[in-house]
Amino acid sequence: QGKLVESGGGLVQAGGSLRLSCAASGRTFSTYAMGWFRQAPGKEREFVAAISRTGGSVVYADSVKDQFTISRDNAKNTAYLQLNSLQPADTAVYYCAARSTYSIITATYSSLYDYWGQGTQVTVSS
Repeated sequence: QGKLVESGGGLVQAGGSLRLSCAASGRTFSTYAMGWFRQAPGKEREFVAAISRTGGSVVYADSVKDQFTISRDNAKNTAYLQLNSLQPADTAVYYCAARSTYSIITATYSSLYDYWGQGTQVTVSS
């Protein structure tokens, strides 16, 4: 797996939506599980969502369940995170990450991810 590059962040009003993309270079994207994390100012990085290699299994943080949707397109070497009903509390830098193993139990462990993108800023105004 090579580089991960996030895009799609920006400034949005409360209640709005954004779709984040994570483009991966290299030919082994489909062999990696993908995750999204976020870090708000002054806070620890937190798990948002993860998806298995085929997309058949997903897991979400309780705080974003029914609000965000993770997906992937292995043909395009890209993972996505659809953000809906955004609130100011969702303001953060969003990071995508890749790991060679997948487990629902350990999907939230940032230390188990092998590769990280540089992050994309999401700012939600009230």
